[in-house]
Amino acid sequence: MDHRRWLERYAEALGVARPTDAEVEAVLELAAEAAHASERPAAPVACWLAARAGVDPDRALELARGLAGEAPGA
Repeated sequence: MDHRRWLERYAEALGVARPTDAEVEAVLELAAEAAHASERPAAPVACWLAARAGVDPDRALELARGLAGEAPGA
């Protein structure tokens, strides 16, 4: 099963609308940003945090990219 079909079925099981292609791309970019700026476990947790906070994927990505400019330990 490809990822689009799996996500469609998972969204249905959760009782929510399936993500658009643009939303999927933004979430993947957020995950990549988190994984490259930190350790890999940050990627799925960053996506979960954004969803938990109700933050749009594009805004979540913008915020994550903003962290990249901070000094270590900031």
